[in-house]
Amino acid sequence: GAAAVATTLAATHPAHAQQRPNILWIYSDDHAQNAISAYGGRLASAAPTPNIDRIAREGVLFRNSFVTNAICGPCRAVVLTGLHSHLNGFRDNSCRFDGSQETFPKLLRQNGYQTALFGKWHLVTDPTGFDTWAVLPGQGDYYNPDFITPAGRERVEGYVTDIITDKALHWLHHDRDGDKPFMLMVQHKAPHREWLPGPKHLATYEEVIFPEPETLFDDYAGRGTAAREQDMTIAKTMRPGPDLKLWGEEDRDTPPYKNFFGRMNDEQRTAWEAAYQARNETFRTANLQGDDLVRFKYQCYMKDYLRCIASVDDNVGRVLDYLEKTGLDKNTVVFYSSDQSFYLGEHGWFDKRFIYEESLRTPLVARWPGVIPPGTEITPMVQNLDCAQTFLDIAGIPAPDRMQGLSMLPLMQGAQPETWRTSIYYHYYEGEGKVHNVYKHYGVRTERYKLAFFYTLNEWEFYDLEKDPHEMKNAYDDPDYADQVRELKAELARLRERYKVPEDEA
Repeated sequence: GAAAVATTLAATHPAHAQQRPNILWIYSDDHAQNAISAYGGRLASAAPTPNIDRIAREGVLFRNSFVTNAICGPCRAVVLTGLHSHLNGFRDNSCRFDGSQETFPKLLRQNGYQTALFGKWHLVTDPTGFDTWAVLPGQGDYYNPDFITPAGRERVEGYVTDIITDKALHWLHHDRDGDKPFMLMVQHKAPHREWLPGPKHLATYEEVIFPEPETLFDDYAGRGTAAREQDMTIAKTMRPGPDLKLWGEEDRDTPPYKNFFGRMNDEQRTAWEAAYQARNETFRTANLQGDDLVRFKYQCYMKDYLRCIASVDDNVGRVLDYLEKTGLDKNTVVFYSSDQSFYLGEHGWFDKRFIYEESLRTPLVARWPGVIPPGTEITPMVQNLDCAQTFLDIAGIPAPDRMQGLSMLPLMQGAQPETWRTSIYYHYYEGEGKVHNVYKHYGVRTERYKLAFFYTLNEWEFYDLEKDPHEMKNAYDDPDYADQVRELKAELARLRERYKVPEDEA
């Protein structure tokens, strides 16, 4: 049980400061579980991620890792606070994070940890609870980005994924207090839209034809209004210039084109235009229509998205190599995750937001030599809600009662607490009329079933994930599932009460 786990931890990690484990959290943005080869998805052999896979191979892969609200800022707020969006106050990307609230970095810092944060933040207000930080303003830029620091704003020349890693490694090597354990958050912008690959990977995958998802040409016939009325299709929503890197001579003076190159220096821009010349020539001469055009766009999207991930993977490797070279690896728990997952053409989409599997699931792998047995796979359902308590548990610090997650540490050590959850709660708040026009909804997922309520539409959706893994047919009105629907409605009500969701939130 948990007590036994705590005793084992105390034995392997004595309480004096320098022996408490370091915690390294590497977090990317919109990295689909399907784009990590350790998960064995359709892209695994075409676009391997050897360094992220190394964390899983030497530690643990969470097979069923989910988010509470699949959108950038809210996911970050959940990780920091261990609270659902309605309690941490950050429901959608128009919010401002209340930095005065309790967060796990503050608690670690109060208990003798040195804390640092580099990269994407996306919570509007300045970070709190960190000894050192340098964050991108808003979404940040891929090339020659600005960083906000306590001392002010600075522009750094180079490619953002490399720079964030440089900052983290510099801190580890030069600024870290060797007498204290550390908690370091390395948060990448990549692979967020508009998927601008770095100089090293401009030609990566140029000759690869990526396998298409089975549902690329989904017509949403089996779903409701929300799936039909979203605005996130590869076919219609993707913009030729910024998203697909396709432009004509007449585009050169238009704002999207100028913004695109606005931060690149001449050398970067020359390399970039040379790299995309062939794609543009193919596009201009092929005159593609209909499904052929969608297929072409899908390949463009996959190449650029996966090129961004190739840089992330390279940089994960740089960090792992540094830890090994310095011996820090022996007492450092390394996590890799993403704020949420992403559609890679499934249902014809890109982006996230929906409770459907491709955006609900998020990658999560971790390594802790001597504590997590290599090659561990965890199947019970975990959520980003659990991160804060897990980090505190690793550090031997009691979690505040207010936090709503569960420590994943017992699972990581091979135990499965009898009380582990059998369902998760989800709530997406941004809503129709906003970016991508995805209707507000909340829902529950169990191991086999999913029930979602699109409350501004007054529409329910129910899926049997065993029989319909791609969620193609809403079975809410199917009499064969009446009992399961009733059970899930009761479970949804129980979760909303347990997580203190206000009655007036639908």
